[in-house]
Amino acid sequence: MIPMQLIIVFFTLYYFIIAFFGICKRHEDKITTPKNTFAIIVAAHNEEQVIGQLVENLHVLNYPQDLYDIYVVADNCKDTTAQIAKNAGALVYERFNLEQRGKGYAMEWMFEKLFALKKQYDAVVVFDADNLVDPNFLSEMNNRLCKGEKVIQGYLNAKNPNDTWIAATFAISFWVVNHIWHLAKYNLGLSSVLGGTGMCISTDILKKFGWGATCLTEDMEFTMKTLLIGVRTTWAHDAIVYDEKPLTFMQSWKQRKRWAQGHFDVAGRYIPKLLVEGIRRRDIRILDGVLHLVQPHFLILSTTFVILSYLYHIVPFYTNILYMVLPIEVWTIIAIGQYVFPIIILAKIRANWKTWLYLIFYPLFVYSWIPITFLGFLHRNDRNWSHTEHTRSLSYRDMLLNNSDEFTKENLLSKQAIK
Repeated sequence: MIPMQLIIVFFTLYYFIIAFFGICKRHEDKITTPKNTFAIIVAAHNEEQVIGQLVENLHVLNYPQDLYDIYVVADNCKDTTAQIAKNAGALVYERFNLEQRGKGYAMEWMFEKLFALKKQYDAVVVFDADNLVDPNFLSEMNNRLCKGEKVIQGYLNAKNPNDTWIAATFAISFWVVNHIWHLAKYNLGLSSVLGGTGMCISTDILKKFGWGATCLTEDMEFTMKTLLIGVRTTWAHDAIVYDEKPLTFMQSWKQRKRWAQGHFDVAGRYIPKLLVEGIRRRDIRILDGVLHLVQPHFLILSTTFVILSYLYHIVPFYTNILYMVLPIEVWTIIAIGQYVFPIIILAKIRANWKTWLYLIFYPLFVYSWIPITFLGFLHRNDRNWSHTEHTRSLSYRDMLLNNSDEFTKENLLSKQAIK
C-alpha cells in the first residue's frame, strides 16, 4: 500500500503542476507567407448528413486554393456520402473492405493512393466528416511547418456544446484538456498527443516511417510511434477545428469506452519500448509519453485505493502516508483546483451562458470515466470498431452564432466577419 500511495502522490503533483503552464498562451511571431501544400483527407463512413457542410467550409479557408486539395475517403458507405462530397467539390475515393474496418485502415489506404499521385504535398491534414474548420487553420499549420514542426495537433473545439448536457460536459472536458494538458505540455517542450482530427503530419514523416496505425485509437498509436523515434507531437493552439460532441450518455459511453480500449491496447505495446528508449536517450519527452499511457492504469489504481481507504476506517490494515508526504493543506488546494481550472478556462474562452449552467454536471461526466476505464481494460483486446453517428448539420456561420455569447454575436454580425 505504501508504493501505491507514493504513485498517487507523484501523479497528482505531476499533472497538477503541469496544468499551471497551460493557463496562458505564450506570444508567438508567426510566419504568414503561404508556402506549404496540403492534402486534406476526410475519412467518412455513412456521413451524408454532415459531409457537405465540411467540404463547403474547406473550400473557403484563408489559404491559396492552389496550395491545397480536399480528398474524401468514402469508407464502406451505404448512403450518399460519396455523391454529396463530389457535388460539394471534393476528390472522392471509395473504399470497400469489410474485413479491415475503421478509420485507421481507411487512412492507410488513402495515404497509399495519395503518395502514388503525380502531384505531391508537403503535409497531410486529417479531419473527421462531422467537423467544421476555422478559416485560418491551414495558415496556422503552415506557420508551424515553416518552423520545423512535423507532427502537429490543432485545437479541438466543440461544434454543438449547448445541444444537451452530455454535449456540454464533453465540450468542457475538451476545453480544459486543451489548456491544462496540450497547451501546458507544448509550453514546457513536452509532447502532445494527436486527437484523431485537426491533425497535420509532414509527408516526409509518413513516407519514411509509414502510417501503420490501425487500432481503435490510431491517433495515439501514431503519436507513440513517432515519439519512439524522437519526433514529438506539437500543439497549434490557434488552428481550430470544431468537432460534433455526442448528444446522449450512451453515445458518449460507447465512444469513450472505445478510446479506453484503444488506450490500453497502445499502452501494452508501447510502454516497454518507450521506457527503454526514454532511459537510453535520457529524454524526458519520451518518459512523459510513458506517463500518459499509464494514466488509465493510474485511474484504476487510485480508485482501488479509495475503496480500500473506506475499509481502512473500519480496520486500519495499512500505513497511511499520504498526509506524511504532503500536508493536508496541499491536498485541499489540489482538490479545489480540480474545480477552479474549468472555471478559469470557461472564463478565458468566453463560454456561452448555457455552458456555465451545464458546468454543474461536469463532475458527473468526469467520474463516469471510472467504470468506462475498468470496462476498457477488460475489453482491451476487442478491436471491433464502433461508429459514432453524426447528425448535427450546421454551416460554419450558424455554428459560430449558435455558440457565441451576445457580445460576440453582435461583433461578428456588425463586422460581417462571416461570409
